[in-house]
Amino acid sequence: MKFLIIGLGNFGTSLATKLTNLGHEVIGVDKKIEKVEELKDKIAQAICIDCKYQDAVNSLPLRNTDVVIVAIGEDEGANILTTALMKKMNVPRLISRSVSPLHETVLEAMEIDEIVRPEEETAERWAKKLSSEGIIDSFQIADNYSIVEAKIPQKFHGKTIAEIGFNKQYQVIVLTIMKNKTEKNILGLFRKVKKLEIQGIAMADTVLNAGDIMVLYGNSDHIQEMLHHE
Repeated sequence: MKFLIIGLGNFGTSLATKLTNLGHEVIGVDKKIEKVEELKDKIAQAICIDCKYQDAVNSLPLRNTDVVIVAIGEDEGANILTTALMKKMNVPRLISRSVSPLHETVLEAMEIDEIVRPEEETAERWAKKLSSEGIIDSFQIADNYSIVEAKIPQKFHGKTIAEIGFNKQYQVIVLTIMKNKTEKNILGLFRKVKKLEIQGIAMADTVLNAGDIMVLYGNSDHIQEMLHHE
C-alpha cells in the first residue's frame, strides 16, 4: 500500500518507519527541513512543504495513494487546515490526529471518521491496523496468536457462525459481536462510537451483519486468510 504521512514529529516518524518496515511505500511530509533530512533515507520519499496551503497540497504525489495521515500535533490550526484541504482532495482514506477533546470535536464536525490519539495509541498498533484490511484493532497474545477486532465483511452477511464454520474451516473462534451506536458530542453533533457489549458470548446461531464488528481469537495468519478468502 501507499501511505502519505503529513507531520514528522515523534508519532509521524515512528509510524512512517514502521509502515516502511512492513513493506509499504511511505511518503513523509513536513515543513521543517531538519525532520525531512532525518527521515529521507529511511522511507520511500520525504518532502519539505507547508501543507496549510492549497498550492502546496496540489504539488503532493497523491496519485495512487491509499491512505493519507495528518499527523501534525504541535499546531492544531495547521492540523485542521491540512485535514480540510486533504478532505477537499477526496483522498481514498483520510486519518487525522487529535491532541485535545476540543480538537477531536472539530475533526468530528468535519466528518473525519478516523482519528488518531497518539497519547493513547501507539504507532506500532496503528501500523498493524493500517497494514491489515478489515482489521480495526489487534492484541497479540503469544506465538502469533491474537485477539482481533474486525469488520464483518459482506460475504458473511445474514449467515450464522455455524453456517460459516469459523472454527472448522478457518481455525478461528468468534468471541463476541459489537455494534456502532450513535450519540451526541459536546457540539450536539451525532457521532458513531463503539459499544463493547452487545450479545455477550457469540453462539453458533448468532447471525452476522456486514459492518458490525466481530472479536476473533486465533492464529494471526488464519485470521488474515479468513478475512481475505473469497
